[in-house]
Amino acid sequence: MPDLLIELFSEEIPARMQARAADDLRARMTDALVEAGLTYAGAAAFATPRRLALAVEGLAGSSPALREERKGPRVDAPEQAIEGFCRGAGVARDALEIRDEKKGQVYFATITRPGRAAAEIVAEELEKLIRNFPWPKSMRWGAGSLRWVRPLHSILCILTDEAGEAQVVAMEVDGIRAGNATRGHRFMVPEPFSVTSFEDYRAKLKRAHVVLDPAERAEMIRQEAGNQAFAAGLELVEDRGLLAEVAGLVEWPVVLMGEIGAGFLDLPPEVLQTSMREHQKFFSVRNPRTGRIERFVTVANVETADHGATILAGNQKVLAARLSDAKFFWENDLRTVREKGLEGMAEGLASVTFHNKLGSQADRVARIAALAREIAPLVGAKPDLAAEAARVCKADLQSEMVGEFPELQGLMGRYYAQAAGHDDGVPEACEEHYKPLGPSDTVPSAPVSVAVALADKIDTLTGFWAIDEKPTGSKDPYALRRAALGVIRLVLGNGVRFSLIKALEDWLNETIKLPVSYSQVSQASLKSRPETFDKYLRVIGEGTTDEGVHYEDHEVLWDEFRNTTADLLAFLHDRLKVHLREDGIRHDVIDACLAMPGNDDLTLLVHRARALSDFLKTEDGENLLQGFKRANNILTQAEQKDGVEYSYGADVKFAETDEERALFRALDTAEPQIAEALKAEDFAGAMRAMAALRAPIDAFFEAVQVNVENAVIRRNRLNLLSRIRHVCLQAADLTRVEG
Repeated sequence: MPDLLIELFSEEIPARMQARAADDLRARMTDALVEAGLTYAGAAAFATPRRLALAVEGLAGSSPALREERKGPRVDAPEQAIEGFCRGAGVARDALEIRDEKKGQVYFATITRPGRAAAEIVAEELEKLIRNFPWPKSMRWGAGSLRWVRPLHSILCILTDEAGEAQVVAMEVDGIRAGNATRGHRFMVPEPFSVTSFEDYRAKLKRAHVVLDPAERAEMIRQEAGNQAFAAGLELVEDRGLLAEVAGLVEWPVVLMGEIGAGFLDLPPEVLQTSMREHQKFFSVRNPRTGRIERFVTVANVETADHGATILAGNQKVLAARLSDAKFFWENDLRTVREKGLEGMAEGLASVTFHNKLGSQADRVARIAALAREIAPLVGAKPDLAAEAARVCKADLQSEMVGEFPELQGLMGRYYAQAAGHDDGVPEACEEHYKPLGPSDTVPSAPVSVAVALADKIDTLTGFWAIDEKPTGSKDPYALRRAALGVIRLVLGNGVRFSLIKALEDWLNETIKLPVSYSQVSQASLKSRPETFDKYLRVIGEGTTDEGVHYEDHEVLWDEFRNTTADLLAFLHDRLKVHLREDGIRHDVIDACLAMPGNDDLTLLVHRARALSDFLKTEDGENLLQGFKRANNILTQAEQKDGVEYSYGADVKFAETDEERALFRALDTAEPQIAEALKAEDFAGAMRAMAALRAPIDAFFEAVQVNVENAVIRRNRLNLLSRIRHVCLQAADLTRVEG
C-alpha cells in the first residue's frame, strides 16, 4: 500500500488563510479518494507561507473491481426495449441471462467494472480539487485560467511504495506539470531538490531552512522568545492569536529581542502592546516587578551574518515612529481631560450617531445614566456614583487614542477617568461596563461596574427590540445575543435580585422623560396607533400634564410596551436555557420553572431550576414525578369526561382505606412546609418536603382505585388527586417536565 505526498507550492499565502486551507486540502482530497474507492490509514496536512502539503499513509494501490447485477425487461418485451437495456448496461445481447420470475422470464445483465490504479484516481481528483479549491479570495495570473490564492508555481505529487520507490503521478494543471521536486527557503536555499517520501520531504525541507509544521514553528517561537525574555530578567506577554499569525508569516523563525525607546516606556502598557501587535506584529516583553512593557520580540524569516542586528535596527526605527504617534495621541487626550474634564470630552458624543432610530451616543449615555441610577441600589452601589460613571463611560470614544485603536475603548476610559480625578469605582466602571464580552470573559463584580454594565446592555437590548431590530437565525448585527448573555452572567455571577420587567419599563419611562429620539422609537414600536404617540409626545414636549392624553391612549401605549418587554424577556429566557445547558440543567426543567411567578428575576429562577434539577436526579424525585403525572392524567381525563373541575372538597371522613388516610396526613404535613419554604425561597427545602410525599402517593396508587362506582367516593378521591396536583405545582410546573 503506497503513501501519497502532495505539495502545492505558490507565492506567499496570507497567514489567516493557511490553517483553513490545510484542513480543506486534507478533507476534500481524502473524501474524494474514498468516494473513488481508495481506502487509507491516515492523513495529515501542513501549511507554510509558500506551500500546502498533504501526506496520506497506507493508500490502497487501486480501487476494487465492481460487479453489478441489473434487472432488465421481460423476454417477450418489445425489441426496442431490450436493445435500450443492453446499451444502458453496456453488454451484448448474447451476454444477457434469462431467469424465471412470477411474471415470466426476465433478462438480467451482469456488469463488471475493473478497478483503477491509485495514480490515475489521484491525478483526476487532485486536478479537480486544485481547480475548485475554496479560497476566500483568489486570483488569476498570466494567460492561464487557473485561480489560486497567489500564483501557483509547482505541484509535487508522488506515490511511494513499501520498498521506498517513488512514482510521480502524471498530471498537469494549466501548464503546471506534477513532479517530485520542491524548493526550500526563498533566500537561504532557493535551489530545487527532489524527494522520495514524506519523511524525506520533511527532513530535506528542514535542512533547507523550512519548518513544515505550523505548530512546531509556533512552539519554536514561544520557547525562544520566552528564553530570551527570561535571560533579561523579563517575561513574555502571552498572545496566542499573534503567535499563530506570526507562525504563518515565516518558514524559518528567527527570534530577536529589541529595545523600546526610553521616551515611550511611560505609555500605558496596553497602548504599547496594542501598537506593537497591530502595526508590527511584535510580542511584548514585560518587567514582572513594575508591569511595564520594556522590550519587544520580533520574528525574522532569515538568518543573517550580523545575527539580526540590521533587522532589529530597522524594526526599532519603524517602531519609534509608530510609538511617537501613540504618545502624541496620549498626551493630546490627557490635555483635553485636564482642560475640559471627562464629561467635557464626552460632549462630542452628541454628534455621533448610535443608530438613526435610537439617537446619538449622547442620547444613549443619558438613558444608561438614568437606568444605572435605578439599578444601583439593587447591586449595592451608590446611585450618584453609578450615574456619574455612566455619564463618562463612553467619553473615551471621543479620544484620539481610541480613534486609532478601537479595541482599547473602555480601558482608555479608565486611564482618562483616573487622570480627571474620578474615583470610588468610576474609573473601573469605565473599563468594565463592556464586560463580559464573551463566554470566557470575566464578569465585573464591583457594584458601580455591575450597575453600569447592566444598564448598558439593557439599553442595547430594549432599544433594538423597541425598533424591531431583532436577531434572526443567521444574523445578529448588533450582537444582541452577546448582550443578553452578558445580562444573564452579570445577574447570576453577582447574585443580583431584581425584576427584569421593571428594569425594561424603567428604560421606557426614562426614554419618555428624556427627549432623546423617542419619537422614532415609539413610532417603530406602535405601528398600529402612531397618532397616540404623537399626542403623547406633544404633551410631554410642552411640559403640560398628561390630561390631554386619553386613558385608552395610555392603555394602547403600554400594551405595546408590554408586548415589547414580554418578547424581550422570552429572548432572555431562551439565552438562559443555552447558558444553563452547559451546567447540565435540562430545558424542560427550566420550562417548568419559567411557568412560575417571578420568572423575570433570573437569580430566583436559576435557584429554583437548580433545586428542581437536583431533586429530579434522585430516586424520590423521579418516582414522585411519575406519581404526580399519574394523578394529573387521571384527574384531567375525569374533568374532561365529567365537564367539571375537581379542585375542592377532599375530606378524610370519606376515606375508606389506610392508604387514603395516610395520603391525607402526608398532604396536610407537606403543604404548609412547602409553602413556608417557598416563601423563604428555600427551594431545596421545598423539594425535600415534596419528597416526603413519594411513599404515600405510591402506596395510594397501589392500593386504591379512583374511578369506583360510588359517586361520593369517586369525587372525594378525584379531589384528593387535585390536592396532590396543587401541592406539587407550588414548587414548579411539573406538567412541563418530560419523563
